[in-house]
Amino acid sequence: MSSSFPPPPTLATAHSGLPERLVDLGTESKTRLLSKRTLPESVPRQGELPVLPPDTTRAEFNQAIGELQQILGTEHVDINDKPLVDGWYVEHPNTHDAFHIALQDDLVSSAVVYPGTVEEVQAIVRWANKHKIPIYPISMGRNIGYGGTAPRVPGSVVLDLGRRMNRILNVDAENASCLVEPGVSYFALYEEIQRRGLPLWIDTPDVGGGSVLGNAIDRGVGYTPYGDHFANHCGLEIVLPNGELLRTGMGALPGREGADNPTWQSFQPAYGPYADGIFSQSNFGIVVCMGMWLMPEVGHQSYVITFPREEDFPDIVEIIRPLAQQRVLGNIPQLRHAIQELATTAKPKSDFYTGPGPIPRDVIQQHAATLPLGAVSWVFYGTQYGDAASIATQLDIIRKAFSAIPGAKMLFPEDLPADHYLHSRVHVCSGVPVLRELDWLNWVPNAAHLFFSPIVPTRGKDAQVVHDIVVRLHAKYGFDLIPTLCVAGREMHYIVNIVYDRSSLDEKRRAAACMREMIAEAAAEGFGEYRTHILFADMVASTYSWGDNALMRFNETIKDALDPNGILAPGRNGIWPRRFRGKGWEILGSEVEDAIAGRGIGPKSERKA
Repeated sequence: MSSSFPPPPTLATAHSGLPERLVDLGTESKTRLLSKRTLPESVPRQGELPVLPPDTTRAEFNQAIGELQQILGTEHVDINDKPLVDGWYVEHPNTHDAFHIALQDDLVSSAVVYPGTVEEVQAIVRWANKHKIPIYPISMGRNIGYGGTAPRVPGSVVLDLGRRMNRILNVDAENASCLVEPGVSYFALYEEIQRRGLPLWIDTPDVGGGSVLGNAIDRGVGYTPYGDHFANHCGLEIVLPNGELLRTGMGALPGREGADNPTWQSFQPAYGPYADGIFSQSNFGIVVCMGMWLMPEVGHQSYVITFPREEDFPDIVEIIRPLAQQRVLGNIPQLRHAIQELATTAKPKSDFYTGPGPIPRDVIQQHAATLPLGAVSWVFYGTQYGDAASIATQLDIIRKAFSAIPGAKMLFPEDLPADHYLHSRVHVCSGVPVLRELDWLNWVPNAAHLFFSPIVPTRGKDAQVVHDIVVRLHAKYGFDLIPTLCVAGREMHYIVNIVYDRSSLDEKRRAAACMREMIAEAAAEGFGEYRTHILFADMVASTYSWGDNALMRFNETIKDALDPNGILAPGRNGIWPRRFRGKGWEILGSEVEDAIAGRGIGPKSERKA
């Protein structure tokens, strides 16, 4: 594919780049996406720049930044006074959210700093306490759909941990584990294991450019038997909000002659309370180093099962549950809707439908009939592991179980063309990070997306309740429903992907309203999100209100004890320190839509009428 767009960077030139094996595919993906862009690459920013941190004058900010430049070196402190560029997946910004749901200039940093050592992270934290300037750490900032690199409090200083802290500190072949810094991507870890010729797998999300550490700390998921990333981490090193350094688990026990404890990546809890959990999805500390378990290489077989009718949905879920509980299913399988068979062709929606509103179900079926899987409604992607005989036995059990649904059909990679999405699942489910999942971003021009991610019991009736809510609200607000269910034995992540044109304020407003109503209606039925966009964090946190908000009061107690000056990522996951709490920073109800209308993100007293 010819293009005027330069190829993306490689791992040889940037920690955030692509491996050489994916450069051509990455260039094609980038070209497809950016060629549909109607937005200018950047637009002039308004007002005096940079945006200041709260309660900080420009003179105070300039003095504080001068001190920070002395600590880190001028070249490692960037003032955010330049045009904002949304970029592309491998070349995304660290100044704001590339997939901005509010206005592009709303959630912006005042500066971005690049520590290179743990000691420099500690120095930055002490600097922040001295000047009462909020800091917002990111690993690589690729939690797209959840806020990216944007700080919740405008004017915060972003700590980009990835650019200079990107070492693979250890890969232990015997222990099947590794130790990584925040800037190590799935791409980088995979390539290093391949370079060393080790019979080990990583577990990767759908797209492999994210941080191994960052994804685990945000409790992301993958698709091998090691798919629960936080459950498979082992050992953390953390800079606390006062600048002190903490090691959790067996790392708290010194090794011989000052070396690391040899069991740090072998046993998670150690002695006493298990502290690791409070540093996931929180603002209680900055994780600067993490151990991760790796999966020994094993035989595998991916497959797809198709189902012809929309109404098959609850029956599919009922069949999955016992298979998953009995460990017959080998991985974290995906149940997807047939609309994704259209979207993963990388073609725009306009190739399939140019009418108003969401693409009708009969039109989806009509176009799906021309694709390799045919006129189906639901698609189940799974992978089995082990030797050939055990895989064959597992597949027989699975085939028989799903045959209870009339018209169910099982297919294997060799049954489908080389460009079919199943071949991408083969890679992902055997630990090979890829890019294919970016293809559905071509669905609309200037595409961005927003995730609604509730946890639902693996029961057909409960799944149907949530499904009915999202179907109805997507129709109400005019969005195509693109659901992916990651299904385990007792719960499933029902992940809804709202794809919108970020050049359209109307689409942004409707996306926010749809999100808000889905959160409220699902919570009213007892279903809460496990992860959300930063602009909806207060809303989601408020739904976990049992016992007069006992959980949030507990979180606030920890926050105030560890971070009395409120400098570390205030508002992340809805946790506000005493300094900001109750002063109008929270965003609830329709206030995201108000922000899209230009009324601002800061405390209510400063928002426009």
